[in-house]
Amino acid sequence: MHFAQSSEQEQIEQAIRRLCQPFNADYWLRKDKEGSFPHDFHLALANSGWLGIAMPQEYGGAGLGISEAALMMHTISATGAGLSGASAVHMNIFGLQPVVVFGSDEQKKRWLPPLIEGRDKACFGVTEPDTGLNTLKLKTRAVRQGNHYVVHGQKIWISTAQVANKMLLLARTTPIENSSGTEGLSLFYTDLDRSAVEVREIEKLGRHCVDSNQVFIDGLRIPVEDLIGEEGKGFSYILHGLNPERILIASEAVGLGRAALQRAVGYAQEREVFDRPIGQNQGIQHPLAKSWMELEAAHLMVQKAAWLYDQNLPCAAEANSAKFLAAEACYHACENAILTHGGMGYAKEYHVERYLRESWIPRLAPVSPQLILCYIAEKVLGLAKSY
Repeated sequence: MHFAQSSEQEQIEQAIRRLCQPFNADYWLRKDKEGSFPHDFHLALANSGWLGIAMPQEYGGAGLGISEAALMMHTISATGAGLSGASAVHMNIFGLQPVVVFGSDEQKKRWLPPLIEGRDKACFGVTEPDTGLNTLKLKTRAVRQGNHYVVHGQKIWISTAQVANKMLLLARTTPIENSSGTEGLSLFYTDLDRSAVEVREIEKLGRHCVDSNQVFIDGLRIPVEDLIGEEGKGFSYILHGLNPERILIASEAVGLGRAALQRAVGYAQEREVFDRPIGQNQGIQHPLAKSWMELEAAHLMVQKAAWLYDQNLPCAAEANSAKFLAAEACYHACENAILTHGGMGYAKEYHVERYLRESWIPRLAPVSPQLILCYIAEKVLGLAKSY
């Protein structure tokens, strides 16, 4: 066992840092104020080939693992782009894993190159208003009519639906009363036809430049050839996207926490009160030192979870734990960054208030910390199911 980055991983980190240099803190502050999608940032990553980092080479991707993808997302976030930058490309990295694993060759040829090249933008339609994380109770219905499925239903907290032209959609193809176990849900990747799909943006606390939405689907017609794998098997398919998603958002959270910590340390070294730098005071030093340790520990769990996934080994416990630990470490680091800045931490020009607002995202999504604790209690410790 060793912890050194490979030469390839070092090159990835250096290349991403160079790419992110023009998109500095002032850029992301402006995007946060405007609330406009960072199309130029997305295009820069696409033009450099990074959107396909974990996609197969035969379809234009780099063919690397989730370990390398997590490193990329960590680096984007750690440059100060935070969750604003990471979320702009997040869906590309994990979202179409079910297509990579279960899609036909024809589907991969049709869908993956445009996404990798940045010509397509996709959103992920799973969560619904009345079911939350109880995915097996989804109500959005897809009914087969000849060579199409016709879909009616609602989705909520769907990121990038304002700018997306494609949607990965999980819908019920078998009535819930006739379904058993994990059967009855089907997965589609299809055009986001706005004549049948209404997208309403949700005003939210942070990450204003990457939209979150409620989606209303009324008679969306999906060609049969846009069904991924077998009808009724969709729930098992999306699991191939959920663990990578947890790993990636955990890595992004560590990056955001490190960006906040770096700003806090810089301010502590420069700011003088009572004729001495405030960083000389243990009351400032100790919270920052603790945040460093928490972020390091979370990062190790991220690396372990990513390695397990890339080795095709079970990784659900580690992926969930990485997400939990990274989210908490990130939040504490961002909170400490504001406290270090004192009153100036409340000012937008110092950037750390944006970091704190964004740090709530990995705490809340894509799965609540309480449900992660329930999962570990039941699946790892063998305790009775509590919900």
